[in-house]
Amino acid sequence: MRDVIFRTAVRADLPAVIALLADDVLGKARDFTEVDEAYERAFAAIDADPRNQLIVAEQDGELVGCLQITYIPGLGRHGSERSLIESVRVRSDRRGQGLGRELMTWAVDQARQRGCALVQLTTDKTREDAHRFYLSLGFVASHEGMKLPL
Repeated sequence: MRDVIFRTAVRADLPAVIALLADDVLGKARDFTEVDEAYERAFAAIDADPRNQLIVAEQDGELVGCLQITYIPGLGRHGSERSLIESVRVRSDRRGQGLGRELMTWAVDQARQRGCALVQLTTDKTREDAHRFYLSLGFVASHEGMKLPL
């Protein structure tokens, strides 16, 4: 695989990140393809929060993947911080080439270096390929996740 750079997203990356979120079976139904005020506010909040990172994967000058990492303090596990990974996307024409594995490995390494006790994520029950992918990385389906749309 050609060299991939993982870095914190900047505002100029927002259109490409939004495109990555919509370049997905489920994303097509819940995300837009153009940056609007809601995306601008969300990006500004993530960018300003030291416990959040929007990470992009850049290859050959193009954004080909992204994910968001949130570091959550807690009293459980003897006051340990945990890492929550969300919005993992690899551009559809780059899937199956190892980029997702490289991106997730990088994110887990960041959590480890920060001293997190665990890394957690949720994935939609319909994403069977994603389930196999996360299991292959060592994740365990140890909990049942629940969400309440508001």
